[in-house]
Amino acid sequence: MTKLIVQIPCFNEEETLAQTIADVPREIAGVDQVEILVIDDGSTDRTSDIARKAGADHVIRNGVNKGLARSFQRGLDTALTLGADIIVNTDGDNQYCGADIPKLVAPVLAGEADMVVGDRRTQEIAYFSPLKRFLQKFGSRFVGGLAGADIADAVSGFRAFSRKAAMSVTVRSSFSYTTETLIQAGRKRLTITSVPIATNKVERPSRLFRSIPQFLSRTGRTMLRAYAMYQPLTIFLALGVVLMAAGAAPIVRFLIHYFAGDGEGMIQSLVIGGALFLMGGVCVMFALIADLIAYNRMLLEETLERVRKLEYDAARDAAAKKRFPATRLREELTALKERLGG
Repeated sequence: MTKLIVQIPCFNEEETLAQTIADVPREIAGVDQVEILVIDDGSTDRTSDIARKAGADHVIRNGVNKGLARSFQRGLDTALTLGADIIVNTDGDNQYCGADIPKLVAPVLAGEADMVVGDRRTQEIAYFSPLKRFLQKFGSRFVGGLAGADIADAVSGFRAFSRKAAMSVTVRSSFSYTTETLIQAGRKRLTITSVPIATNKVERPSRLFRSIPQFLSRTGRTMLRAYAMYQPLTIFLALGVVLMAAGAAPIVRFLIHYFAGDGEGMIQSLVIGGALFLMGGVCVMFALIADLIAYNRMLLEETLERVRKLEYDAARDAAAKKRFPATRLREELTALKERLGG
């Protein structure tokens, strides 16, 4: 039996959450069971109450506001514990159209992808400014390069995860999960694809960031940190080579003048070059050490995935056992009625 859980991390979304839940289709081809999980990130309004009244199957609440990324991760953990085979993430502001969920999960059901990202086709959205369109396009290409995948809309929060993908990603950022999960999935050789989706216009300003410069700054730090975790050798080695090359130039200049008999006035070149060359050598040493740490982290992550699998599978089996007696009883009663009727 294939179980799909649609998780909705939200903060103060009492005005739009009911419609978001209502738009989630409860019957999807290839899916036997659809459930809705709402993660209330410490809302100060009636978000949790609205979620229950609107028909959410599960509602969990953070005691304080912990941010979108941590709420997203808590949602994944909860959905896996509840036995989800596929997890869809959407926003509580009703930006994404629930009718596109079948389209989003289709590649996962077909075994063609581990993660599917909804492409909003930002270049066609009329209310996006030219600057925002450019940043979306450039940013998506940049993140796609880091992840080693062709990603059309890297910051889209409307995405589907297979059970394997959900157990493989661990969000460490407190800002957003979108770029970090893509880089992690790409570096773990998971298959990522995109499908075009429709969107609804959101009138209120984003609660995730106050301005585009702030968004770029925080997203940039998140991408750099995530990439550095998996490719530290590339980053530190490149920096070391650049510094050593920069240091070699003034050293060569000093040597040329020195052997020409005019080296007395070029001591500063030797000092500057030596300092840069030494800094480059230190970066190369850091690259080797960081690479060993990254390798150790990979082993730890593999261990964490195995532990997660054991925990989540045990929770799913326990839940199945609780349902089994009631199911078996219904089957026996049905068989008895048939015999009596015969």
